[in-house]
Amino acid sequence: MLQQVKKFILVGLGALVLLGAQAHAITPSPQMLEQFKSLPKSEQQRLAKQYGIDPSLISATQSQAQLENPDLVGPRLNDQRIDNENSPYGEDSDDSREGRGSRDNKKEFDFAQDESKKELTRFGYDMFAGEPSTFAPVSDVPVPSEYLVGPGDSIKIQLYGKDSQTYDLVINREGVIQFPELGPISVTGLNFEQLRKSLSTQIKQQMIGVESNITMGELRSIRIFVAGDAYKPGSYTVSSLSTITQALFVAGGVNEIGSLRNIQLKRNGKLVGSFDLYDLLLRGDASGDMRLHSGDVVFIPSVGGLISVSGEVRRPAIYELKQHETMADVIVMAAGLKPGAYPRSSSVDRYNAKGLKSIVSVDLTSAKGQNTQAKAGDYLRVKSASTQYESAITVLGAVVRPGKYQWYQGQKISDLLPSIWGDLSISADLDYGLIVREVSEYGDIEVHQFSPGKAISSQGSEEDLSLAARDIVIIFNFSDEEQNRYELNKLVKERVKKVTRLNEDSLLGSDLFSAGFAQLDKARLSPRKELAGVVFNDAARESELDELKAAEESVVKAVVSKMLMNMFDDAELIKLSGQMNRNELLFPIITKLNSQGRAGANVNIVAVNGQVRHEGIYPLTVGAKVRDIIHAAGGLKEGAYTARAELTSTVTDAVGSSISHQSIELSQALMGDAEANKALKGRDILTVMTTPDWQEHKSVEIRGEVKFPGIYNIRRGETLNDVLNRAGGFTEYASLPSAVFVRESVRQQEQLEIQKLADQLRRDIATRGVSKDGNVVNYADAQLMLADLENIQAVGRLVVDLPAISVGIEQANIQLENADILYVPSTKQTISVMGEVQHPATHRFKQGLTLDQYLTMSGGVRKRADEGRTYVIQANGSVLLPNRSAWFSGEDLLQPGDTVIVPLDTEYKDNLTLWSQVTSIIYNSAVALASIARL
Repeated sequence: MLQQVKKFILVGLGALVLLGAQAHAITPSPQMLEQFKSLPKSEQQRLAKQYGIDPSLISATQSQAQLENPDLVGPRLNDQRIDNENSPYGEDSDDSREGRGSRDNKKEFDFAQDESKKELTRFGYDMFAGEPSTFAPVSDVPVPSEYLVGPGDSIKIQLYGKDSQTYDLVINREGVIQFPELGPISVTGLNFEQLRKSLSTQIKQQMIGVESNITMGELRSIRIFVAGDAYKPGSYTVSSLSTITQALFVAGGVNEIGSLRNIQLKRNGKLVGSFDLYDLLLRGDASGDMRLHSGDVVFIPSVGGLISVSGEVRRPAIYELKQHETMADVIVMAAGLKPGAYPRSSSVDRYNAKGLKSIVSVDLTSAKGQNTQAKAGDYLRVKSASTQYESAITVLGAVVRPGKYQWYQGQKISDLLPSIWGDLSISADLDYGLIVREVSEYGDIEVHQFSPGKAISSQGSEEDLSLAARDIVIIFNFSDEEQNRYELNKLVKERVKKVTRLNEDSLLGSDLFSAGFAQLDKARLSPRKELAGVVFNDAARESELDELKAAEESVVKAVVSKMLMNMFDDAELIKLSGQMNRNELLFPIITKLNSQGRAGANVNIVAVNGQVRHEGIYPLTVGAKVRDIIHAAGGLKEGAYTARAELTSTVTDAVGSSISHQSIELSQALMGDAEANKALKGRDILTVMTTPDWQEHKSVEIRGEVKFPGIYNIRRGETLNDVLNRAGGFTEYASLPSAVFVRESVRQQEQLEIQKLADQLRRDIATRGVSKDGNVVNYADAQLMLADLENIQAVGRLVVDLPAISVGIEQANIQLENADILYVPSTKQTISVMGEVQHPATHRFKQGLTLDQYLTMSGGVRKRADEGRTYVIQANGSVLLPNRSAWFSGEDLLQPGDTVIVPLDTEYKDNLTLWSQVTSIIYNSAVALASIARL
């Protein structure tokens, strides 16, 4: 018996290895492999070696057979686009490809169509987006009790009790199974439940003491037909348990003109049922998915009427219609409306009897609108609701939780912001807050001012204003320099990056539509800038302003401007509004007030400048007075003159406009005096003056050889001698002629002169380049020279005669400025020799040595030195040109700390060049004389 088992197993394994590619047709059964695995490992290796079989091949084949499943449906080779235009061509023809390409191009450039309509796809067709590949009968699914058995089905019978046997019986063509113990049994016309009961009864009656367990084995295969508008119509072999939907999957689904709602099942030439796939896709109802019999035909007719649905629905798509379906049914197909939909204003594009498009308004909230008949070719648009809030209050600025809040009748500021510490930022300005309120249907606004600190702490007071629907409450920061603006700058950077991507290939800016309209408007009416050679002043000025505006505009400016103008509706910007300064928060309000100014009425804005914390333009609030605008500007600075301020008003009458000035006693106005605290009008300007003789903190620094070096505060008009006296005078080691005095204003002036010199040099180089008698300068060298000149940093040294100041000569004394620095060095005993000398060096100062002697000590001058222009930079910073005549040697001019400079001779010529030029001159002169002699 063991030898027979071995032989049987090895024959199957040998066939597996030898046949290779056809191994799947005769693969050994799992029972054979299990028997082979049950043998000892040494026996497995001996048998494999005897028949030349690798045991790993058997195990690999087994694991592969267990893991791989047949792939019925794969991706379609041709990705067919299914939209609201049906293709009249076959999918494999050249005409089809050409037709589809021309239609796609036509749709791409058909700008009259809505973009949302172009993006719609047919609902349900993505379910059949695969390509059928092969057939694999379904054998591992439970068999229902009503399954009708037939020829080819396998019945498994297990007997236990007195006898134990297992039978795998197949129903033959006559509908009979051959039971070894009972003989032939007819099962024709029985379903599986009836067959099981009938066999169990016979076994009990004829086989005493034996119980049975009856199950279905391998199911038979049936051949069906899929016809009509299937993706791949034809004849298919499927499992006897297959239904209509399984047949559709096997055939690859429907093509682009096939119907999903009227799939018909025909048997023996008669219609036995139809299936609406929408029942399965939309409601999960598979009751119409009938089981197939051998020879059945699944017929897919062409699609019926189509309706496109877009807008605020959960599933925009193109849906197939049946007769008598309404707009309510269509909305159900589209999975209902989104929360942001406005169904009252829906519309339907429909072709009328004349073949023209018409618009039908549909109110989907009414019974009439819902019962509107849907017709083939309709295009239903469900409009979106407004993004505006009905009555919400917006809170932004220096608050803990900026955003939108509910409004109710009788609500006050203290109800909205009940706690100073819990609702306001620590940097909030408790004296200035605004309420922006709409006052007309045109969106005109008025502004109310209040004190947040008093409104919250004194509930019910006059500062605790009542709120109206859609009010905007703004709380400002007291100081604009203390805010961390990282997140705000990050938001701007992200939006600029998006605009830059739009603008990267355009030379006209990000708003291409505006640029195009400007060109169109310019072609229609071009303004004159000159006439007969005479330039119009206004036109020239407008041209300059346009150029200036174009130079100032940038992507960042445009993005920030749009962000600020839409700040009250920008959720991200509202969240970060606490990081914005006063002027930024006021920008949309000021812009709106400027735009709503009408003829005969001033714009409701006022300005304040001078000694206030935040100078600028502010909205004119309702009932605003002088004290209110001072609070708006953050209060007075330390040096403000409270005895008098100036209020400038614009008076407009029938004659014209005039300016008037009036003095305000500011201290009384701040105390609430009715006469001083005058009411403000549009375009008023309040100027807060500085206290006479007031000065900000000013200081100078004294370093070096003074008794008390350090930083000294100074008053206006204080002199250097005054501060030196305060510093205790000089030490005995101070070198007064070598003192260094640095002033910031002098440094800035020197830097400006250096820039002017660079500009002049640039013009000289350009002039020399085009001049006939000038030598052409190399452009690259000239640019390097200019770059070096522009990179020179000024030092700002001012020459002061400190010895004269120390002895009290008033003409040598100077008035000090803020940030002046005086350095008094120690006594120096050196003389420096620099420039075109043989050995530049610093020498010890010796009384009585002359300039030439110091030059000799440095090896003398070089050949290329311009000895006649030698100069001395004295220790105090002044420059001295020594008199080097035969009578005066200049020995008394040099002082300790001086520096001798021997400059370079820029016109130096070597001997060879000089003699060549002299020879040329002599030769030309001789030729000229010889010519004259012959005359």
